[in-house]
Amino acid sequence: MEQIYSRIPIDAIPWNIEFPPKEIVDLVESGNVKPCKTIDLGCGAGNYAIYLASQGFDVTGVDISPSAIKFAEENAAKKKVKCHFLVRDLTAKSEFKQTFDFAYDWEVLHHIYPQKRKKYIENVFGMLLPGGKYVSVCFSMNDTWFKGNGKYRETPLGTVLYFSSENELKRLYEPYFFIQELKTIEIIGKSGPHLVNYAVLIRKPL
Repeated sequence: MEQIYSRIPIDAIPWNIEFPPKEIVDLVESGNVKPCKTIDLGCGAGNYAIYLASQGFDVTGVDISPSAIKFAEENAAKKKVKCHFLVRDLTAKSEFKQTFDFAYDWEVLHHIYPQKRKKYIENVFGMLLPGGKYVSVCFSMNDTWFKGNGKYRETPLGTVLYFSSENELKRLYEPYFFIQELKTIEIIGKSGPHLVNYAVLIRKPL
């Protein structure tokens, strides 16, 4: 990720979209997620964190890339929106002492390979208060935009993503979360539509 954010113009990064996705906006406007203490997992340039902060959320954005966090801080300052941004590896031992009411990752989980996903989900579980809501979106194995049809597929940037089925995500989430919703939906990306796994999860008690 750091190589991408440090070498590619921010506007050319495929997932860097300024406006929040309809699904996040709908959660907010419907009242299904109300302003609360929120963590944006893999925040990139901070676009969605900034949107939520503008809606009254107390948002912390985290990303593994220092360059991404620098962009996010500059982005928030330019828009005069208060957010907190931190460099963190979410697949390593968690360094977080604070907890949150709402967590989301938008097109992040497909960058995390299966051998690191359990630790990642454990970290998300640990960051959320019991009953906290977690929304996750990652590429579906039924998506056809990228070349190939296996689990691992190369992108035009040269990165390799992992494409998931609903069933394997269900097995990943269930030890830690109640599954409120898990379905395949179509979202709009810079290059066109993609099929993704969309999950709304509730953190289980200890």
